[in-house]
Formats: sequence, C-alpha cells, structure tokens
Amino acid sequence: MKKANANILRLYISKYFVIPKINYNKRIHAFTLTELLVVLCIVGILIALAVPSLMPMISKAKSTEAQLQLKHLHTLQKTYFFTHSRFTESFDEIGFEQQSLVSENGTANYKIEIVQSTHNSFKATATAISDFDGDGIFNVWSINQDGNLNEDVKD
Repeated sequence: MKKANANILRLYISKYFVIPKINYNKRIHAFTLTELLVVLCIVGILIALAVPSLMPMISKAKSTEAQLQLKHLHTLQKTYFFTHSRFTESFDEIGFEQQSLVSENGTANYKIEIVQSTHNSFKATATAISDFDGDGIFNVWSINQDGNLNEDVKD
C-alpha cells in the first residue's frame, strides 16, 4: 500500500511540477586553481617591473602639490601686502589653512611654513613629510615675495 501511494504521489508531482533532471557527469567549463595561480604570478611580476619606472612620475605629481600650495600662499601674501603694506608670518592673518598631513590621516604631503617675513620680503617653504623615493632625502620647495619658486632640495 505504501508503494502504491508513493507512485501516485510521484505521478501527481510530475504532472503539476517540473522536476529538472540534473546530469552530474556533465563537465563545467571553468579555470583550474593552477591556471589562476599562474595568472596571478604573471600579474605580480608585471607590477613589480612597472612600479620602479613609475616612481619618478609619482614624486613629480606630489611635488606639484607643494608648488600649488606655495603659489596660493604667495597670492595671499601679496593681497595682504597691498592692504597692509607689509608681509606677515601668520597664516591666520592671510587666511591660509594648512591641509592635514598624511601623517595625521590627512591628504597633504608637504608641510608649509613661512620661514622669514619682513615689511617688504618673505620666504615660505614646503617640506615633504615623507621620503618619496626612499633615498633618505626629503624634498623642499621655497617661494619668495617675487613669486620665484625654487626646488631647494631635490628628492
């Protein structure tokens, strides 16, 4: 009796529900683990070859940050000079805000400082807070009241 009920149930289910047939012998086309590891090794080797040649471009891009910040500081100093007939040592007086440094979870790679300021001259520097190419020398840029931008210490 149980076998008959099972057959009736099977017929009922197959009549109203579609049961897919799964072929477990069919091979799925995919990459093997070995193939994936070989590709990862090749990509790693290519990256290792490319990074040293890209380092000078990375350093140059970071030094552009220093140049732009110093030019902005020069513009603010000139504006202050035209208003007050003197230069200042204070960032607050000219409205310059130093961005948070990378060492402080910020984005700036250079620390900006006004190192010398008189009534008719000033000098500001931008000093790198990290060594970009690993040679132990930190990049330093400076600007004066005439807008002359110099790379004092080349990285």
